[in-house]
Amino acid sequence: MKNTTLVYIENNGSCLMLCRNKKPNDPNEGKWIGVGGKQEEDETPEECMLREVREETGIALLPGSYRLRGMVTFVSDRWESELMFLYTAKSETRQVSACYEGELRWIPKDEIMSLPMWEGDRIFLEKLMAGEDDIMLKLVYEGDKLVSSSSN
Repeated sequence: MKNTTLVYIENNGSCLMLCRNKKPNDPNEGKWIGVGGKQEEDETPEECMLREVREETGIALLPGSYRLRGMVTFVSDRWESELMFLYTAKSETRQVSACYEGELRWIPKDEIMSLPMWEGDRIFLEKLMAGEDDIMLKLVYEGDKLVSSSSN
């Protein structure tokens, strides 16, 4: 099982979202997600999240501007299982660098759920937007189809 991180960065009522449309053979192709990626062997989840945000957006998150909100386990018949550490953050800037994985865009919070995204992402995004902490969720996919979800 691989460990990953995902962060939703907020600024003035909008959230920074990434449309994955640049990497070849990307399982997330055409989907809108937060910013994040695979945890390297010598990293903590926090270090991974901060590195991925810097690499993908150019934003350097300040201590105290982010927090861990939960963990999501993904099980798939097509891809390696994944344990994702889910964060939210606040940014003082909207200026972002070009991302090699796709298009970054600040999306008003009330428009996020209308974007093309994984069905399971909608479940944890609703929890995040409702202010929930300690999110523990298991999502099981067959191909692109969510077949079960459970929370602790």
